[in-house]
Amino acid sequence: MAAVQIASVAGRAEIATGTVYRYFPAKTDLVAALLREIAEREIGAVHRAAGAAPGPLSALCAAIMIFATRARRERRLAFAAIAEPVDAEVDAERTAFRKSLAAEFAGLIAAAITERRLPEQDAKLSAAALTGLLIEGAIGPLAPDEAGRDRDLVQSLALAGLRGLGVADARARGLVVQTAIPPSENTP
Repeated sequence: MAAVQIASVAGRAEIATGTVYRYFPAKTDLVAALLREIAEREIGAVHRAAGAAPGPLSALCAAIMIFATRARRERRLAFAAIAEPVDAEVDAERTAFRKSLAAEFAGLIAAAITERRLPEQDAKLSAAALTGLLIEGAIGPLAPDEAGRDRDLVQSLALAGLRGLGVADARARGLVVQTAIPPSENTP
């Protein structure tokens, strides 16, 4: 986000720099608008994935996996939109994005609790923890940076998230199918 330059944005859009400033008086306004658009797109993808699932637990799993998959696919953009240090004005938009994501997960967790697919728990707190797990595990500085393993990493994140919510048998239920065994689990 720090590297965004209005002149470069104007050049790529093939418009005058003044035109950009007419709509976005400062760089932070432009970046905040971009973050709102990214957040809307990503929350929409999570919502659609959950809505297409047959039940509350599979909806939660679908939401987890689509968020992690999309974040891993566009890791640099996701990091910039969610975790990169930015100005306070822009950080407010990122916080709103994380809150919206957590709210989406909270609704799915609450629905699974209501249907007795998850044990009783504070859905909002669990959603905040799940959001943190996904952000740090998928794109944060501690996230694995292993090319070609995105699918395995997404599945591992889904398993960890579901276990944390009280689903000990996500594989047995067919929610997550681990496609490969990490080398550390392959040795006796």
